[in-house]
Amino acid sequence: MNQQTLDKRLEETADRLIGIERTQENRVYLLCESENVYDVCRFLFDTLNLRFVITTGVDAEHCFEVLHHFADDECGCMVTVKAFVRDRENPELDSITPLIPGAEWIEREIHDILGIAFTHHPNLQRLILNDDWPEGVYPLRKEVQP
Repeated sequence: MNQQTLDKRLEETADRLIGIERTQENRVYLLCESENVYDVCRFLFDTLNLRFVITTGVDAEHCFEVLHHFADDECGCMVTVKAFVRDRENPELDSITPLIPGAEWIEREIHDILGIAFTHHPNLQRLILNDDWPEGVYPLRKEVQP
């Protein structure tokens, strides 16, 4: 699909989004609240057949941001679903692992380092932190001192 067709198709998700941002011609961000992330990712993966690339997590100013990155290899565009997880005390987000099994390990990593619980994830056991790492301490949160 070309860039113009992709842009038009992305508008179909507008009712589940806070907004759409374009930082470059081939870089699109779909901003959404956490409760809509699974549906938006399912649309990109199942309907538009975009390729899942990776997920990243950020401890932002007043919330956590979980960014699911997808690629449209035909037109060379990256589409990122940016979900805002606003509950800093008990952060949770629907897992996309039931939809995209390849997301399992990166969601486990984000759980380890930021403490975001991915609901419906098949196995949120530790992946990268040592067994003796203290429970409830997440090394990439801003309040954790080096």
